[in-house]
Amino acid sequence: MRVSRNFDLSEFECSCGCEMPEGVLFEVVKLSGQLQFIRDFFDRPVKINSAYRCQEHNDSISGSSKNSQHVQGKAADIVVSGVDPSDVYKRLDELMADGHLLMGGLGKYDTFTHYDIRKTRARWDYTKKDE
Repeated sequence: MRVSRNFDLSEFECSCGCEMPEGVLFEVVKLSGQLQFIRDFFDRPVKINSAYRCQEHNDSISGSSKNSQHVQGKAADIVVSGVDPSDVYKRLDELMADGHLLMGGLGKYDTFTHYDIRKTRARWDYTKKDE
């Protein structure tokens, strides 16, 4: 099932294979619209590494928050093809500040960028620092 022009619902499903609750599906559809905007903005494919996670699966991920936006279907860890994750982070931060994307959380990682639609601003950097 398509949830936006370039994204299929299967890309958002929990990797454990559980069924997505209806309330989560509503948030996933909203998130997919934001990811479609991101894809169109960069004019490059966007790969979703992880989106919805049931609580059990989320709890099994090392370092994952108990209040993860992934559990609510409001978050995706993404890779924009050919764009460094730090550049994705910077541009998404600018797009949110300018009101082009829904305000939410942004996480900077070495190999992907976390984006969520929690409505409040949250930022973090978990990239490995050279010492």
